[in-house]
Amino acid sequence: MTESGLSPEGAHALDRVIGAGTPQNAGYFHFLFADQKWEWSDEVARMHGYVCGEIEPTTELLLSHKHPDDRAQVASALAKSVETAEPFCSSHRIVDTEGDVHHVIVVADRMVDDKNEVIGTSGYYIDVTHTIEEHRRETLDDTLPELYATRAVIEQAKGALILVYGISAEQAFRVLSWRSQETNTKLRALATQLVADLRSMVHSTTGLRTEFDHLLLTVHTRIPPSGSAGGR
Repeated sequence: MTESGLSPEGAHALDRVIGAGTPQNAGYFHFLFADQKWEWSDEVARMHGYVCGEIEPTTELLLSHKHPDDRAQVASALAKSVETAEPFCSSHRIVDTEGDVHHVIVVADRMVDDKNEVIGTSGYYIDVTHTIEEHRRETLDDTLPELYATRAVIEQAKGALILVYGISAEQAFRVLSWRSQETNTKLRALATQLVADLRSMVHSTTGLRTEFDHLLLTVHTRIPPSGSAGGR
């Protein structure tokens, strides 16, 4: 058995499924409240159907790509972010330049200046449209049952993601895998810390979703060194 609790074959298969580095289904963004200036990564640009540097993102452009049934919801969330200086968080659909629909989760936290004053929001777009590629499904079917049987805490963390974001179990696992890769943290350690962090949630005026986003984006900072990807 490996230190993750999987057999060597299972661990190798899981590595092939999750991959290495930043997944192509996630990308970062920054949004400054004062002038409503946006910055987005190449991955977020591609989600909308653009190539790197092809177009400068604006609030109007982003709203134009929202699914018609979700546009009012997102516009309201953006307006609330600017008005209350809270992070922009949302689960919605976007329509790219080819007309294809993407289901995305926006996970964000506050941006502050050197005086610790809130100046904007920064976070990630996660495209959960295709949570598992077809050619990888067989490997997952063989590997995940072993992983779940030995790591119940991952199921608990997935349950929290399902509740907060309204996504499927497969999508929740994809989000956890993304954070594990992005922060170079073992999946089990990240899930364990996230579940522990849930007990500290106070449901403040910022709301459950905003508070959970903050926990998800910072959970790796509270994991002991042994929980890093290279740790023992």
